[in-house]
Amino acid sequence: QVQLVESGGGSVQTGGSLKLSCTASGYRFTYCGMTWYRQAPGKERELVSSVTRAGTPIYTDLVRDRFTGSLDKAKNTVYLQMNSLETEDTAVYYCTTPRYVGGGCNNRDDLRDWGQGTQVTVSS
Repeated sequence: QVQLVESGGGSVQTGGSLKLSCTASGYRFTYCGMTWYRQAPGKERELVSSVTRAGTPIYTDLVRDRFTGSLDKAKNTVYLQMNSLETEDTAVYYCTTPRYVGGGCNNRDDLRDWGQGTQVTVSS
């Protein structure tokens, strides 16, 4: 069974930094990579960034040039370094992975595994 645990959230002022972590058990990020999503109160969940199974980060325009994703294969942990935080970054951040089955990756939304989320609050 896959377990994803996020940590590193907190409260900062605009322009500040936080580093999120996502650690997995029952899954290796080198199988199928992972994705960070976030959800702010009253808003729909939105894609933030991904890390491929090779450890290559992919960013959305929302966070490009401010956030940096990385993978520590030895620790089986993914990081999201968030700099120049803005109030609009306030949200719960979730780590999610595709389902790894039979040596392949299934990206069906209903099969994804999710962490419990970590709160990021940015105030002006």
